[in-house]
Parts: sequence; C-alpha cells; structure tokens
Amino acid sequence: MSGLRADSGISIARIWPYSADLRAGDKAVGAEPGDLRRCSLFASALSATAILHAQSLVEDMSGCRKAKKARAKDTHDRGPDWYKDAVIYQLHVRAFYDSNNDGVGDFCGLAEKLDYIKDLGVNAIWLLPFYESPLRDDGYDISDYKAINPAYGTLDDFRDFVEAAHARDIRIITELVVNHSSDQHPWFERARNAPPGSPERDYYVWSETGDEFEKARIIFLDSEVSNWSWDPVAKAYYWHRFYACQPDLNFDNPLVIREIKDLLKFWLDLGVDGFRLDAVPYLVERDGTNSENLRETHSVLKLIRSEVERLRPDCVLLAEANQPPESTLSYFGKGDECQMAFHFPLMPRLFIALAQEDREPIVDIIEQTRALPDACQWALFLRNHDELTLEMVTEEERKYLWHVYATHRRLRINLGIRRRLATLLNGDRRRIELMNSLLFSLNGSPVIYYGDEIGMGDNPFLGDRDGVRTPMQWSADRNAGFSCADYVDLYLPPIEHRFFAYDIVNVDEQRKMRSSLLNWMRWIIKVRRSHPAFARGEITFLAPANKKVLAYLRSYEGETLLCVINLSETAQAAELDLAEWAGCVPVEMFGGCAFPAIREEPYTITLPGREFLWLKLFPADQVDPARGVPHEAMDRPDLPAADKPVPPRPREKEGGRSDNPASNRK
Repeated sequence: MSGLRADSGISIARIWPYSADLRAGDKAVGAEPGDLRRCSLFASALSATAILHAQSLVEDMSGCRKAKKARAKDTHDRGPDWYKDAVIYQLHVRAFYDSNNDGVGDFCGLAEKLDYIKDLGVNAIWLLPFYESPLRDDGYDISDYKAINPAYGTLDDFRDFVEAAHARDIRIITELVVNHSSDQHPWFERARNAPPGSPERDYYVWSETGDEFEKARIIFLDSEVSNWSWDPVAKAYYWHRFYACQPDLNFDNPLVIREIKDLLKFWLDLGVDGFRLDAVPYLVERDGTNSENLRETHSVLKLIRSEVERLRPDCVLLAEANQPPESTLSYFGKGDECQMAFHFPLMPRLFIALAQEDREPIVDIIEQTRALPDACQWALFLRNHDELTLEMVTEEERKYLWHVYATHRRLRINLGIRRRLATLLNGDRRRIELMNSLLFSLNGSPVIYYGDEIGMGDNPFLGDRDGVRTPMQWSADRNAGFSCADYVDLYLPPIEHRFFAYDIVNVDEQRKMRSSLLNWMRWIIKVRRSHPAFARGEITFLAPANKKVLAYLRSYEGETLLCVINLSETAQAAELDLAEWAGCVPVEMFGGCAFPAIREEPYTITLPGREFLWLKLFPADQVDPARGVPHEAMDRPDLPAADKPVPPRPREKEGGRSDNPASNRK
C-alpha cells in the first residue's frame, strides 16, 4: 500500500472509507474500511485524478472545514497569544476514562469528561502521545505519526474530541516527538535495509564504529550504557539519546525536514492548537560537542516555527528543554523559535525553597530567567508524567533533595524522583496548597498534571515511571470508576495505598465536600483567571529581612497584586517596603476582606505556618472598610452548600458480593 500515493500525499488506505461516495451505487466497493485486500483492488482502478478528487472528499467529510471555521472564530476571540492566559491540564488519554470497558482510556471517554475539565477552570489540554506505537516508552516510541493508537480510538474520534473541546473554549496541545521514532517505524525498517549513503538510510544517524559523539551524556542512566546500539540488519550502529528502541532521526537530511512539515500540516488541519516539542535540545549532534543546544538545532526550530506560522499563526510551540537557565532561555530565540518553554530551572528550586524554608532559590532563579521576548511565556509546573528531574541542579542540591523527598532508593530513577505532588509532600494539605499558590501566582502559565487537583498518590513498585501514570480516580467504585473492565485487563492498577486509595481520594467524594482539595483548586484557578496581572504582569520581588517569607508584586495595566508566602512550618512575620503604594488598601482576593491601609512606614504581615496571602491593592476611596470590595472572583465557584457526610459504602452481602453490582470485581 505504501507505493500507492498520488502527488497529494494521501494514501489509498485513507481514501478507502469514502470509496462509496466516489462510485455511488456500486455495491462491489462497499467493503469495510479496514479491508486492505479490497482496497488494493479498488486502488488499482483509480486514476491520479480520482485520487485527488477523493482527497477533496475526505477533507469535506472529515469536518476539517468546520474545525477551521471554529478555529477562526476562536482566534478572533482570544488572539494569537492566547497561551499567556492559559491554564493547562496535562493528561494521558489511556489514563483518563475508558468508554468501551477494555481497560484502556480512549478519546470517546475523554470527550465525556470534558465538562469536568471545563468546570475545573482549565482552558487548554496537553495530551501525552496517542499515536500508533509499540508502547515500550509509553507512546514516545512512535511507529506511525499520522495514526491513532487503536486502543485510544480512531481519527474520527480525535476530530470529534477536538470539536467538543473547542466548543467549550478549550485549546488542544499535542506532542511533536521528532527527536526520535520507534525502531518499528517504516522509516527505520526502510533505513536499515537501504545501502549506506542512500537518502532512505540517512533518515537516521549511523556509524561503523559507534565511537562518535563521545562527549554526549547518557540520559537514561538506569537502563542504557551507551548512546549507540548495534543493528544486525544494517550491520552498523545507530544513534539514540534515550532508549535503544528509539533511534534518533537525522535532521541533516532535508527529507526528514520535509516529513516534519507534513506532520505539522496534518495535525493542524485536524484542529490542533499547539505542539509540545519533546527533547528539543538533542535534535542535532556534532562530534567534539555534547550535542545539546547546538546552533543547528536552533536553525531547525526556526524552520518549524516558520512553517507553523505559515499554516496557523495562533499555533503555539512549547519547548521541553531540561537545561541550565541560559540554555533554556535560548529556545525562545529572538521571539522566532518557541513561544513557550517549560521552566525546568525553577521547578526543583521550588522544592528546595520549601525544604530549606528560604526564598532565595526561587528569587535567584527567576531573576536569572525573567528577560523574555515580548511574545513569549514560561510554562510553570510542579509535577508531570516523568520523574521530578534533578539533572540540572548541583550534586549537593540533588543529594539534599533525595534526602528530603526520596529517602528510599526505590523512589528514585535516573537522576530524579518518581513521585506525584501529594506523595512528595506526604499528603500535607498546607504544603500542597502552598506549592499550588506559587504555581498560579509566579510569572508563567501553570500546568496541572491530571489527578494532582484531587491529591492522587503513586505506586513506586510499578516499573519505570508508570507509578505516576495510573488511572484517574473518579469514584470509590470498582477500578476507581475509570473502567468497568476486569481488574486484570486494566493498563495499570489504580492506587490502593491506604492513604491515597481510590475509595478515599476521588472526584466524586471531593465534589461533595466544600473544603476538598478539588474545590479549593477550582477556586484558586478562578481567582487567577479573573486577574490578568497573574498571566501577563511584571513580577517585582520585595526583600523583607525574614528570608522565610517570600513576597512579590504582580503588575499589569493598572492592576497591582501582592503575594506573600510563608515557607516555614511555623508562624512568621515580615515587614514589607510598600511606601510606593502608600494610601492604598490591600484587599484579600478570595474573600474580599480589607486589610489596614498602607502607610509610608514598613507594612507588617503575619502568616501562620505554610500559608499564603493574595492581596489586591485598591485606592482607599474604592474600599468600604467594613465590607471590602465586591468582585466576582472573590466568590467561590459553584460549590456544595456545606460539607456533606460521606455516605456508607454498599453493604457486603453473603459471599462477598455488594449491593452495588458495579462494584463487584470479576
């Protein structure tokens, strides 16, 4: 089938589902879409003109035009820099909700849960890889960049999901994993069988000796001993920066660049709003260097940015570059590379500051990384699907963080910690809220990892990093309400640890409780999104004598917000120099309580242990000292009227069967 292509680049296999439209009334071609034998017979009769006509029909019937109209309206409503106001929710399709009860989440299930994501206050979703893959690295080993993993659904399911998300004003960011492919990709199969020096062979990086690029570090220290692996078919070594099953693509080959451009167009036509660029520092390798952050790599990124802007000016590129501060900053270019980059330099220092009860690690790294091109923005995160990486901190800092957050060797992997946020912080609600207050108030767009909004736990006894990729915990029902499949058919078991078990930590229970972490997260997201200064404002740090108190101002278009955080376990007081705002009245942003007016002398703030304050500074004539300032963001989102008692679980009948049939495991 791979040879049956017109100049348009559309394969016969993709035309086949619409063959009945091409030959109306011809029952002989009414085969099922997956019938490749009949497809071959049909394809042999098609002329190049018919194929091009079929491509037009495919575009008409797929809903692409409808999606483009929706995108045009959305772009008009929010502008090309929508990502600056984004609150991003990261999830894996297979982990979210299983609609067909096969034990694996899918796009239909995810579409069913979009109202939950919308209700949380999120306006962008970042999807982990959902492409066809052998799944030896959780989907980052891709065997077909234009196909959906069948376990997750079909391209039509994906289109429907994107349209449903856009209808809720939610943008979709997907993975662009082009540093490497799977060793089962047709490109690699073709390359290993092609003669050395041929264009097909040069899709990947080969060596006769495996001695090149010796200065490049090995990233997966726990599983790989070299970045070269021997291929018995090609009778040569191939280059890989990650697992041996993921050979690196060769960006010195113009054909590879052309393939990447084709992929960008394919997914943008399906409605995607942005791409997370996986492992971008390692795109190009050169002997005599560490093969990271090379000038040639940035040239490739400029080409990708140029192509994306040509196709969709409002599409965002988000760089995953776990590098030192100056190198991470370089992925913004001069505003001509990525619009966003994950703030890897900041993330581990948030945990250092919390453990040491000292604001300096946070202040120092933000001061080093504050200068961005005008159209660019940091993406802030506390945790994600990988380990809490400690590659770019000093050895002393790494040992300290291991000692505090991962005393047991099992909790570590490579140079990081494989734990979720709640377990890293021992389930301490005050510390969880404190860290989230930093996530939502520092300069950047926050990224929430699925399940962290309810305090999900992890299972370090699962292999690799699967312990933080377990099913979403929807209810106390069987399989955490994620699936009605047999327990043994689940892609991973749900969390059953006594403190974080799904019958205790789940969405249903937390929806009922006014004071739950889920409802608190909904509230803080609403407050953040109601104040543009958090998303777009400048940040100015104050310098109180007490280093256990972190204080900063966020300012934008006449709005000034004051954030004060007590990093200590115990109550702390600090005097803040706010003389520039003398006469203003700070108003607490969650409840609208007016604080004493600011005077010329230092302003004293006292906070209990692990607490924070968000205050908006108002002119005195706008504040009623008794009632504060009414504002919609100061009201909680729609929450239960009061904490409700948790109903008893269904009584077990004789023989271990429950009154609730859905809770009976097979």
